[in-house]
Amino acid sequence: MSAVKISHGEWVLVCDGTKALVLENAGDEKFPNLKTREVYEQEDPSTHEQGTDAPGRSINSVDARRSAMEQTDWHLQSEQRFLQRVVGHLDAAVNAGEAKSLIVVAAPRALGVLRHAYSHNLRAALRAEIDKDLVRLPVYQIERHIVG
Repeated sequence: MSAVKISHGEWVLVCDGTKALVLENAGDEKFPNLKTREVYEQEDPSTHEQGTDAPGRSINSVDARRSAMEQTDWHLQSEQRFLQRVVGHLDAAVNAGEAKSLIVVAAPRALGVLRHAYSHNLRAALRAEIDKDLVRLPVYQIERHIVG
């Protein structure tokens, strides 16, 4: 991963499907100093704790064979809703002028969900994307991973 310079006042979103940190650079490009602005977390129950029924079955109308339907992945759906809410918060901040530019650092699967949820204004404010799962690290280590 190549180093990314973080401008003064620039926001950095670090997230996965259950936790998101919104950091702001209180330093400058040469000496960044990321400070936590907001933290979003959600509980992470497993799929079997969220679903209530067994997967459905279908019957073929031609020869009466049955086939099982795939289990709904409630865990994945919960992560997607969480990430869409986080994007909503960021979009509001960009539209209000609180965040001028943004760097997103997310686990690859989370990054895919985020990309689909970006608004036009948020996409315009986006300066870099890094596909790394760093959300469980302390802020000073996150900073070191980003700036190299």
